[in-house]
Amino acid sequence: MTNIKKPANVNIYQMKVTLEDISPPISRRIQVTNDTTLGKLHSILQIIMGWNNYHLHEFVIDGVSYGVPDKETMFENEKNVRLSKVVSEEKTKFAYIYDFGDYWQHKILIEKILPLEPDMQYPICIKGKRACPPEDCGGAGGYEEFLKTIQDPNHPEHDEMLEWAGGSFDPEAFDIDEINRDLRKIR
Repeated sequence: MTNIKKPANVNIYQMKVTLEDISPPISRRIQVTNDTTLGKLHSILQIIMGWNNYHLHEFVIDGVSYGVPDKETMFENEKNVRLSKVVSEEKTKFAYIYDFGDYWQHKILIEKILPLEPDMQYPICIKGKRACPPEDCGGAGGYEEFLKTIQDPNHPEHDEMLEWAGGSFDPEAFDIDEINRDLRKIR
């Protein structure tokens, strides 16, 4: 394994990512370097939450929106902004919104700022709870209906919904090893 030497001023942000408006909660705990750009953080969030990057997104930090700028949005360019420039203290919270139709809002909390561990590979997911909802299921309300439908074999749309979800769906499933394998691919 080749170690890439990081500058001395690189720290680790331990973040808790919680999908809002879902009960019981869906969450992930990750560690990333503070020199990670918001663009790369978007890629990390897509992997840890199980999204497929089909939709627009934005970060809202201190009232400023960051994302992929275009003629219709007034986003600051996420590719040019490092976490350390917009978040520098523990207990800071900000939002990540994915899919403006379903409006999946994630609360991100900087739990700890830690020293870089030279032999550790970042980003890394260190904990998580529950499966992410399937893409395009209709937001929090649609997800609730989806779960009711697939859990009731007598529901008229039961088979259709299961087929749509790929044949099965376990809302309690969480595979940290698979997530970390996928995170290693985006370095």
